[in-house]
Amino acid sequence: MALSDTKLRSLKPAGKAYQEADEGGLFVEVMPGGTKVWRLRYRIGGRGAKQEKITLGDYPTYSLSEARTWRDDCKALAGRGLSPMALRRGDAIPEDAAPAAKELAQAFIREWCLKTREKAKAKEAAAKEADTLEAFALRWYKEIVVPANSNPRNILRALEKDIFPAIGSKQVADVTVTDILAITDKIKNRGADQMALQTRNVLKRLFAYAIAREKTQFNPAAAIEAKFIASARSRDVALSPDEIGKLLRVVYQSNLKRAYKLAIHLLILCMVRKSELIEAKWEELDLEKAEWSIPGERMKKDKPHQVSLSSQAVAMFEELKGLSSGSEWVCPSRGSLNQPIAHNTLNKAIQTLDVDVRDFVIHDFRRTASTHLHEAGFNSDWIEKCLAHETKGIRGVYNRAQYAEQRREMLQWWADFVDSQIQDGKGKVIIGPFGKAYQAA
Repeated sequence: MALSDTKLRSLKPAGKAYQEADEGGLFVEVMPGGTKVWRLRYRIGGRGAKQEKITLGDYPTYSLSEARTWRDDCKALAGRGLSPMALRRGDAIPEDAAPAAKELAQAFIREWCLKTREKAKAKEAAAKEADTLEAFALRWYKEIVVPANSNPRNILRALEKDIFPAIGSKQVADVTVTDILAITDKIKNRGADQMALQTRNVLKRLFAYAIAREKTQFNPAAAIEAKFIASARSRDVALSPDEIGKLLRVVYQSNLKRAYKLAIHLLILCMVRKSELIEAKWEELDLEKAEWSIPGERMKKDKPHQVSLSSQAVAMFEELKGLSSGSEWVCPSRGSLNQPIAHNTLNKAIQTLDVDVRDFVIHDFRRTASTHLHEAGFNSDWIEKCLAHETKGIRGVYNRAQYAEQRREMLQWWADFVDSQIQDGKGKVIIGPFGKAYQAA
């Protein structure tokens, strides 16, 4: 039976190559890798003459209709004693060929020999384009990053803003250490050292995947140590997403008191100063409304501050409530329930940890949250309100809005983002089942 497009599309590869015939010696050969190749058998000089075989190209690069036209042209040549295979190979047209045969051979060369070369070049170019860094990175983002991250848009932003414009058109295997440094240096020159480090980390992960997919044998981003990109002083530190994950994983796997682990986590989520948490009393918290009202006398600017609590923060405070043994303090001292923990308790707790993260202090958690929220595109006024910063000048006089609902949504996004950094490979948060938000963990 003659082939049809429906049948051609349905042909599946097998353990070894096999053939499906059309008519007049034309057939398609299905290779084990799935490629379908048009080929033709013909004889020059009729029955008993030596049989030749010639290849056109792949299906569907060449359609069924094109393959049949090619078959007819080849057989017309063979009927005049000329070999399509020899012409395809580049052999000269025989001098003794009849004028009509020469004309037919010249038409065949123009129509098929040149076309097959052009299509082969186009296919090679398409394959090369598929291996550009941009094409490969978008596949990595879709297949690897998105399923594993609750909020992957920061990675996509780094790709689109800084990576693709610089090296997107290069072949994956051609990217060098110099290329990576050029990208990070450009980002640092606009005053965003931490973004430069985050971009390097994105590239490091991308090239690790490229090595696994045999697109390259070298990771140019991994060859650049983080300290050579951003060696910020403590007061300039904003932890990268990877560092947030490392820190909190180490915190929860350590032998610190459970209350200290939760307090450290809450400082990251709530964007408050350390003193504002350790001196908090339960009367300030309304966990049903998910609100924390800090009185003015405990704030740096002597103005009351409202903190919207994410579902994760509410769950942590609920657990701390049980751990506080009836004390009025959210974080009571180990020695006395009538006073909070000492001001340097959490600092000392952090210092006991063996964590592969740059030097930082607890106050850097506020800068960390601010940095990532700005990078994610949240309104600066909302972020400044969460930090209890005053807007100065005329804008501060006219801008009295509290942005309560926007801040609540933003802090929930931030809590989810932090969660996504501390997940293990199976997608589970390793901090343990506490409170309502983690009963299913």
